[in-house]
Amino acid sequence: MRVLGINALFHDPAAALVIDGRTVAAAEEERFSRRKHGKRPVPFAAWELPELAAAWCLGQAGLRPEDLDAVTYSFDPALARPAEAMGLHDPWDHLRLAYAREAPNFLATALPGLDPRQVRFVPHHMAHAASSAFAAPFAENSSVLVLDGRGESASHLAARRVGDRLEPLRGQELPHSLGLVYEELTEHLGFLRSSDEYKVMALASYGSPRYLPELRKHVHATGDGGFVAAGVPWTEFTEPRRPAEAWTREHADLAASAQACLEETLLDLVRWIHGRTGDDILTMAGGVALNCVANSRIAREGPFRQVWVQPAAGDAGTALGGALLHAAVADPAPVAPMPGADLGRGWSDAELEAWLKTAGVPFERPQDVAATVARALAENQVVAWFQGRSEFGPRALGHRSLLAHPGKSGNLERLNDIKGREQFRPVAPMVLAQRAAEVFEGPLPSPYMLFVHEVRPAWRDRVPAVTHVDGTARVQTVDPAAEPLVGRMLAVFEELTGLPVVVNTSLNTAGRPMVDDPRDALECFGSSPVDLLAIGPFVVRRGAFFAGGTDGAGGADGTRHSRDTGGTGDAGQETP
Repeated sequence: MRVLGINALFHDPAAALVIDGRTVAAAEEERFSRRKHGKRPVPFAAWELPELAAAWCLGQAGLRPEDLDAVTYSFDPALARPAEAMGLHDPWDHLRLAYAREAPNFLATALPGLDPRQVRFVPHHMAHAASSAFAAPFAENSSVLVLDGRGESASHLAARRVGDRLEPLRGQELPHSLGLVYEELTEHLGFLRSSDEYKVMALASYGSPRYLPELRKHVHATGDGGFVAAGVPWTEFTEPRRPAEAWTREHADLAASAQACLEETLLDLVRWIHGRTGDDILTMAGGVALNCVANSRIAREGPFRQVWVQPAAGDAGTALGGALLHAAVADPAPVAPMPGADLGRGWSDAELEAWLKTAGVPFERPQDVAATVARALAENQVVAWFQGRSEFGPRALGHRSLLAHPGKSGNLERLNDIKGREQFRPVAPMVLAQRAAEVFEGPLPSPYMLFVHEVRPAWRDRVPAVTHVDGTARVQTVDPAAEPLVGRMLAVFEELTGLPVVVNTSLNTAGRPMVDDPRDALECFGSSPVDLLAIGPFVVRRGAFFAGGTDGAGGADGTRHSRDTGGTGDAGQETP
């Protein structure tokens, strides 16, 4: 069975392809269109579909729209109520619902050959739940927690996976929404709503939760699996911040208070689910599940033995979840866990070389690109790392990354300057899985960078660039068996420096989606002060890039150089 999943209605439009229960491809539209989050979450944009992502998913499998058995759309307009009836103040929400009802026809226009009768509406939060429960690497029963801004008429779902079935347990009706409350706070603090919530989480580390007692009156669990979260009078705590203004201690304290209140409420919800199911495993999805500080507290203080979070926990993940849910119900083949987050576009070595030659870029092909990068990092160079298939979800996980030396404290400011980000924002460490527990304390392994860990005191001065102001770090562990190239780079870097950790942040600049194709990589490299681009087996050095070429001589590390745009058959190849 061939199922194409589509998320489109709110934000982060995406497509995913599931064939015979296995995830074949998944990508966000922003990676193709180069519009951050694909579009703004307003009713007037609800008709926009992930046309480029869907076409790529089909092309990846050699399919045409008429070859599909079903297309899922992760919102069911039949379950929605008018905004006014839900206590939401959006006079144009009816337009969003009208677009949702017409989604089958819109999809048939976007994918010529598709029969609109093949489109299946999937409840939004059930799609979120399936994206975690069925994609997680567990065969046994598990509990599921979904929290986001809103779906059809709710903002939350507690459920349980039993075999190939999802059993809803509890939902919280709107207008109560932990996601919307956090969005409101994001806007109040001068950041972009429904985009910059992670900045609030980072800012919280600089404050203390002195507003927590008062905030609890407006946001708290109700003891029955639901919660209260609406109508928070933010201006009673502090005046709003304009985007261009500097943040104050009051802003940081409000962020810290809201973060603590969110964590308390989530812990109450998690304990309620466990009391109903008694499961050992909790899986999570929805935009709130991208709050890695809260996830870590759930893992540390909650009743579940293991917590797994969908890497594309935001709305993009519902494209995958909708397809997996339909496959679980309609396909006799068992649904398989997702193979990893690297579900997007990739290029062969020959294709990458052709890109570089077409661009007229001087490049080298070293004998060991991982070792070459490790040496550059040990020399305190910043490296753009473009390898394999791109990641599905908002985290750079060693496929589209900016890398740097973690032992140089100035590299935090340096990277934030390169990316054009606020200086209070942290950067993350990637670490060899077998060495992680020596350096960090927290949920391990952590392959998707969705938990925060304590940096052990003995290491804080050794890896200051990745140690946040509160002594934590958002860790990605690397298993060399799953990621051999990244694993080798880390191993050589440790041989050179004694550090099994490298700084890893997303390969992009502020306000732009993560780099996805070779053109994006070259444009980002050319426009920002990055020292080295490692693209497939090739490297481009900044000095040669702006000098206009090399003299063709071999490099000190056994490389051969090329600035040939016409192609001689051996340019850029390995030396014997």
